[in-house]
Amino acid sequence: MREVLDRIGDKWTVLVISTLGDRALRYSDLLASIPGISQRMLTLTLKALERDGLLVRQAYAEMPPRVEYELTDLGRSLQEAVLQLAQWAAGNHGAVASNRALHDRIGVGRAKSAAGGSRPAE
Repeated sequence: MREVLDRIGDKWTVLVISTLGDRALRYSDLLASIPGISQRMLTLTLKALERDGLLVRQAYAEMPPRVEYELTDLGRSLQEAVLQLAQWAAGNHGAVASNRALHDRIGVGRAKSAAGGSRPAE
């Protein structure tokens, strides 16, 4: 179970799964659509997702060669969960950012004591 959670918890996996959607995409389109991903990380992520049965790779004998990636049924079932997670992240981004700023300003465990609460024993 941990191996599966490691795969689906990886940020590049989440972004690739959500980017593919319901259509096949070429490698270059995926690379251009996922900000910050390197060619190496995209290649490693795609190979791992193919190995896990979450996507299929289709190579076409053309000049220049064309390769497309598409989610399998298993990958689409994961995509539903990934999209829900993405919606949660979008809806709560502001709250998380505010909490981070507060934490950076007052530090760990100080919010309760600053508000008159008791501090847990260390």
